[in-house]
Amino acid sequence: MLCAGAGEVNQPAGARSTRRARMTPDPARALRVLNEQIVACRKCPRLVRWREAVARRKRRAYRDWDYWGRPVPGFGDPTAELLILGLAPAAHGGNRTGRVFTGDRSGDFLFRMLHRAGFANQPHSLHRDDGLRLHNAYICAAVRCAPPANRPRPEEIANCRPYLARELELLRPRAVLALGKIAFDAFLALLVEQGKLPSRAGLRFAHGASYRLPGELPRLFAAYHPSQQNTQTGRLTPAMFLGVLRRIRRYLSGSSGAGRPAPLC
Repeated sequence: MLCAGAGEVNQPAGARSTRRARMTPDPARALRVLNEQIVACRKCPRLVRWREAVARRKRRAYRDWDYWGRPVPGFGDPTAELLILGLAPAAHGGNRTGRVFTGDRSGDFLFRMLHRAGFANQPHSLHRDDGLRLHNAYICAAVRCAPPANRPRPEEIANCRPYLARELELLRPRAVLALGKIAFDAFLALLVEQGKLPSRAGLRFAHGASYRLPGELPRLFAAYHPSQQNTQTGRLTPAMFLGVLRRIRRYLSGSSGAGRPAPLC
């Protein structure tokens, strides 16, 4: 069964499942419980009003849809070594479909690239029952509700931070790919808040950047967000994004050629 709406995750498979099982008893079940908590969240009154208003009004092209209209949980392989962190669900994308990066142009680009890089079984993500499965990857967002004008407030990002903390605890990924500066900053803010990173000094967002973090923290990779504004203007091309994904694959496979030397912070 594919990972879809509230609490659904890919089923574990292969050697990674055995390795992860030693870390966390039944990570798929733990993620389902977490995702149910995320879907029920009403911490941010502004976001609750907005997401529900959008779901009522709908867009004419989707007037026959039953909009999700709730926080959008994470999605993917519960034994994933790669965590992909986005910004927030789109009003008529994830807020409509109930799956992160699904039903909008950003998702069209992202899943096409993930498929080409071997992280997804198909190049499209249309709805929660379309058969999509992720391989060794899990996707979530810094903010779980669609924000007005795609601009979450700092306190809204902070309210979602415990969910990201729990996902990192359960998945224990070897790599994190931050899509855009807000996601990049949200991940680092969490590490500083937890005392796992002394400061953000020297950690600057740039497409293609890669940082080795202290101790057993995952390696941090950065890429421009696959927004329509970035992809249609040529600021982010398929070749640029695939380049980052392929560096991540080399890193996860243990290749000595994984990326540029990066500072140990």
